[in-house]
Amino acid sequence: MIVQRSIEDKLQRQLDPSFSQVLNESHMHSVPPNSETHFKVIVVSEAFAGKTRVARHQLVNGILADEIAGPVHALSIQAHTGAEWQEREGAVLDSPDCASANKASA
Repeated sequence: MIVQRSIEDKLQRQLDPSFSQVLNESHMHSVPPNSETHFKVIVVSEAFAGKTRVARHQLVNGILADEIAGPVHALSIQAHTGAEWQEREGAVLDSPDCASANKASA
């Protein structure tokens, strides 16, 4: 929970989101139990207004640079403004199956 908490705290401090959720999806991959290596971030912030999807991801990646350089192997980002989030009705995209997990179980 240490890495997840760090991600949550940094996003809260730097983006002042109206909604944020950090999901540890490590269990969906070929990693040891209780790993903190694969995360999905859903964040709604007006800091994304006027930014392209790439610029939004760059912003989040910059905020989480230490985690990405260290324990985080994969980071899925869903970044929206409040209006976009409302238009989506809070729908979150599902994460794809892990290719290496499928190979391990074959």
